[in-house]
Amino acid sequence: MFFYNDHFQNYKKYGMHKAQLVIADIPYNVGKNAYGSNPAWYKNGDNANGESELANSEFFDTDKDFRPAEFMHFCSKMMKKEPKARGQAPCMIIFCAFDQQMYLIELAKRYGINHYINLVFRKNFSAQVLKANMRIVGNCEYGLLLYRDKLPKFNNDGKMIFNCIDWEKDSTTPKLHPTQKPVPLLKKLISIFTDEGDVVIDPVAGSGSTLIAAIQMNRRCYGFEIKKDFYNAANKLINDTLDIQKYGYPKTEMENDQTSLFCNL
Repeated sequence: MFFYNDHFQNYKKYGMHKAQLVIADIPYNVGKNAYGSNPAWYKNGDNANGESELANSEFFDTDKDFRPAEFMHFCSKMMKKEPKARGQAPCMIIFCAFDQQMYLIELAKRYGINHYINLVFRKNFSAQVLKANMRIVGNCEYGLLLYRDKLPKFNNDGKMIFNCIDWEKDSTTPKLHPTQKPVPLLKKLISIFTDEGDVVIDPVAGSGSTLIAAIQMNRRCYGFEIKKDFYNAANKLINDTLDIQKYGYPKTEMENDQTSLFCNL
């Protein structure tokens, strides 16, 4: 596992292996409506309490600096070459806003990523702010599966994979990031499109949940996160995950317990 506090544009200096799967939750550029579908828009998450300090605010000050063309160039360079064998081609998954899809499909074609499958992630819940203002409430997130020419690797045991996928909640991974994706959902996607030992890359890693899922699935992984606070929090969580894989517990917790013991003595 390699995780960098850097922009993915600087990837060349890290000597990375190429990916079977690139997976990314790209900025939606929703601006001051960032919390529009999030209960945090209201105090204590309840619209009866009025708006919180997060209403009409942005998630990140870097969203407007995200350049989709540079992102797509990175993905085209870091996906493995098309193999001769069938069923082994790489692909990428992008979580995106519904109205970003056609732009990203056309952009991908400029970089030789010629084919797509729309993805819909179905939740069994909806944020209260939407329930307060709409009769039909949004309970879906959207994405794209993008690939060059050959169909990508599918580990589905001959069964159909529907493009509407249930959004599995994550009750165990600490919430570090406003747009954090559930580790169980990421593990499902990684298991379908990669084998053990394959490389997974997340160019905008945020909370590090993609890397955590990849580690738990015994995949090699690389991630980039430019924001230092998110990187530091995610890096600790990733290291705890690695410790649990190796020792059965996070070493940091054991070190804290020992420090507490020595202080009490």
